[in-house]
Amino acid sequence: MKPAENIVPQQPEKEIIEPQLNLLLTTDEDDDRPVYISGNFNNWITQDKHFQMEKVGKGLYHYKFPFDFKYPDELLYKFTRGDWSEVEIDKYGNRTENRSCKQHSGVKKEHVAKWRHNWLPFKPNFLPKVHLVSEEFEIPQLNKKRKVWALLPYDYETSTEHYPVMYLQDAQNLFNEKAKYGNWEIDKKLAVMAEYKIGKIIVIAVEHADNERILEYNVGNTVLGTGQGKKYIRFLTDTLKPFIDENFRTKPGREHTGIGGSSMGGLVSIFSGIMYPEVFGKLMIFSPSLWVVPKIKLSFLDMDEPQDTRIYLYAGGDESATMIDHVKNFKKRLLKKDALKDKMKVRLSINEQGKHNEVYWSDEFPKAIEWLFFSTKEE
Repeated sequence: MKPAENIVPQQPEKEIIEPQLNLLLTTDEDDDRPVYISGNFNNWITQDKHFQMEKVGKGLYHYKFPFDFKYPDELLYKFTRGDWSEVEIDKYGNRTENRSCKQHSGVKKEHVAKWRHNWLPFKPNFLPKVHLVSEEFEIPQLNKKRKVWALLPYDYETSTEHYPVMYLQDAQNLFNEKAKYGNWEIDKKLAVMAEYKIGKIIVIAVEHADNERILEYNVGNTVLGTGQGKKYIRFLTDTLKPFIDENFRTKPGREHTGIGGSSMGGLVSIFSGIMYPEVFGKLMIFSPSLWVVPKIKLSFLDMDEPQDTRIYLYAGGDESATMIDHVKNFKKRLLKKDALKDKMKVRLSINEQGKHNEVYWSDEFPKAIEWLFFSTKEE
């Protein structure tokens, strides 16, 4: 037996520290959508390829920060499936606070219980107040009457705020659960936006004319014949808007006023912006029926002093053979003049699988509202 003093004591095993920060994410709810990290290090971009996590197993994702990554004092971030409409939520469906990390090396384990799907679920206490402005609102320009709705921010009655306004066509399909072809669910989307403090807005929804819908939304002489669109637009600008500004706490300036719709409702909204650029500074145009008037005249581009205008254009690849080409060409024409490039901001959103229906317009609605009214990011 060796003397005790000759026994070399065992050295404790040295812990190996990863020189770069590694995020290891597990999730109970997994699918085929990629996972991205969005944070204060990349301007909270939600689909940044540089921060896409690698899927290493079912419900298991990994990301290693680059050697040359410049860490902020405190790393703030969230996990998304590629958009704020698909962001992480807790197991009860609640929004989560930003994650925080101050380490620059090693492994940090994270977990996501659930993910949002198309902005849902929503919290009922954030739902907008649906107010019937009139069962029979007079349209003197057309000698007709129409039902008009106002969706007011959830805290409208307890606040003194003034709000931007978006005028939307086809009210029957915006928040009506019994709509024949489904609805945009804008009430639920506005609830989620309010919960995330993206911004509060008043939506004025005008019902369409049923069998005379196309007649009212058709402006001038087109392939569909002679429409009543100019009179309808005059109703919006000369009659409805003054009434709304007088009776609700709005921000009446053009920079706070938008108009939008889908299909023929999108087309009449384009013409509203063309005819009254001094009224509408924001246009939300989904799947517009540009085939009706392929050589649309963009006369508002010839204003002596063009003002800042934002236009959100959306098209689906599975709508028609020409839909995407039409909106791309429309955007190109809008930005054709160099003098307008600083004034005209156009965001084009294309979903290659998108069909011509309310499901896809619903998904696009909160993205459009956020960019049009509450984003300061440049194109």
